[in-house]
Amino acid sequence: MLVRYLWRNAVFTAVSALMTGSLVAAYDLNVDSTDSIKNVAKQMAADLKSFYNGDEPGQTPGLLPQPYYWWEGGALMGAFIDYWYYTGDTAYNDIAQQGLLFQVGPYNDYMPPNQTLTEGNDDQGFWGMAVMTAAEYKFQDPPADKPGWLALAQAVFNTQAARWDTDYCGGGLRWQIFKWNNGYTYKNSIAQACFFNIASRLALYTGNSTYADWAVRTWDWMVAVKFIDDNYRIYDGAHIDDNCTTITPYEFSYNVGAFLLGTAAMTAYANTTNDTAGVEMWRERVDGLLNTTEEIFFFGNDTSNRVMIEIACEPVNLCDTDQLSFKAYLSRWMAATTKWAPWTFNRVKTLLSNSAVAAARQCTGGDNHRMCGLKWANNSGQWDGTTGVGQQMASMEVVLSTMIQEAEPPVTNGTGGTSVGNPAAGGSDSGRVDPLGRIYSPITTGDKAGAAICTIIVLFSALAGLVFMVTDETKSPSDNLASMRSTLSGAAGGLGVLAGAKRTTRDEKGKGIAVAVDKERSSSTDTGEILPSVVYANSKLRKSVQPPEQKSLKRVSAPSGVLPLMAEALTKTNTNPDRRFSTNSINQRASVLRKQRQGA
Repeated sequence: MLVRYLWRNAVFTAVSALMTGSLVAAYDLNVDSTDSIKNVAKQMAADLKSFYNGDEPGQTPGLLPQPYYWWEGGALMGAFIDYWYYTGDTAYNDIAQQGLLFQVGPYNDYMPPNQTLTEGNDDQGFWGMAVMTAAEYKFQDPPADKPGWLALAQAVFNTQAARWDTDYCGGGLRWQIFKWNNGYTYKNSIAQACFFNIASRLALYTGNSTYADWAVRTWDWMVAVKFIDDNYRIYDGAHIDDNCTTITPYEFSYNVGAFLLGTAAMTAYANTTNDTAGVEMWRERVDGLLNTTEEIFFFGNDTSNRVMIEIACEPVNLCDTDQLSFKAYLSRWMAATTKWAPWTFNRVKTLLSNSAVAAARQCTGGDNHRMCGLKWANNSGQWDGTTGVGQQMASMEVVLSTMIQEAEPPVTNGTGGTSVGNPAAGGSDSGRVDPLGRIYSPITTGDKAGAAICTIIVLFSALAGLVFMVTDETKSPSDNLASMRSTLSGAAGGLGVLAGAKRTTRDEKGKGIAVAVDKERSSSTDTGEILPSVVYANSKLRKSVQPPEQKSLKRVSAPSGVLPLMAEALTKTNTNPDRRFSTNSINQRASVLRKQRQGA
């Protein structure tokens, strides 16, 4: 009896332990096993997809539900491309293609009307980087009647190059595109990082030196305003009202990640043009950025045990919805860097493998007991109680990145790239600087003729009505004519009296129109953000859009050698310009960072 009791108790204990273990530790990731990595990534991808319904009837392709902003939809499409690239699983390819093509907007440059009035350069940039990846990885091409991935990336580049602002701080892109958005007076590193990243990769893919020149120019500007310091640390940004001299000192992983991949691309580009000095210069920058990345964004004693961390907000539990996803992009771009800067592979692979194991270990949340949280480092594998697109995407990306050695290298036009490009893409989009241009098309000769015809019809109709009203059938024609003259004379006198008042009303309307545009109304969303009274943005809120306070700002002369943005210039290939001037050297919308960016 005693033996039977002990045996039954032991079996019960073992079964309980197994059941408990299955609930607490959903993933046992082995980064040395491709099968293990793919199995874990497949489940993570399915859970990531559960947050997205843009492929369902009645929903909008490419858009995530609130509280996620438009740009993160582009980042998500990029994650689905990465999933296919590493695993070969096409389960989400059609979803990614649909989302990327639906959001291009009428000018095929990722400025759709339902987002444009609240869109930032960084937002547009994330969609641009996603299609650039699609071109490099030979992702399934769009239908023949749609723009190619390369052409879409070129359109984003062209519209952003046209916004390069030399009036303040000597250059750089503003955070926001349009003046009524909070943050319009702020120039931040992520806007420059996206532009630099796209320009660098376009230079490598196409061999076009104009893109490389813009990449150099962007890097030099970042160094000049000290957004990148002598130790390759990258700070968030600064306002233009003091010439970008008061820097917001926060450091975020997506900034350094985007620049890291861009510098790797520039190293490869310099190598293809036999620019030995350029290779040396950009290689030094890759190493400098990688050193900073490990020092700032990895927790641990040394490379062998360090795990990724979003240092500005994660330790104090103040990461907002955007920041919860930043580790996804650092993982993505660190892995991709090794293809163009292969000397970094061993170091990057170790850091990403450590992080992947830690990330998978804490994915025990949700009803399925495998949802992922934010915290991977120094948490003993404990789930932090949070779930979301950012957390899930970051965990999936870092797990996928451990297969980078087996992945095919990115292609270029000269190494098998087939994506259709258009160097002048986006150039006809007047909305890149004038948003009303995309809402109200330019007035054509036909428009003017139609307006004239309508005016004539209205005038004759009014005249006929007037004749009908003043005609008295009991009077003779001469008496009716005299009566009509008397009526018109009185009306003319009244108009003369009202003429001054009309001018005043026009002036007041001018003010009223400005007020109507500037006046804020509270949003119905739970974020408490503001939209202009004329903007609804498909009920999707992107950013607070309070108009910036008008100030007397110090202007800076444009530097010499400003690069033109012309279709002719974009036809150049494989030239070698002199670039030696280049210098070596928190889930809360009212976060401190956002307030500082917006100048609140």
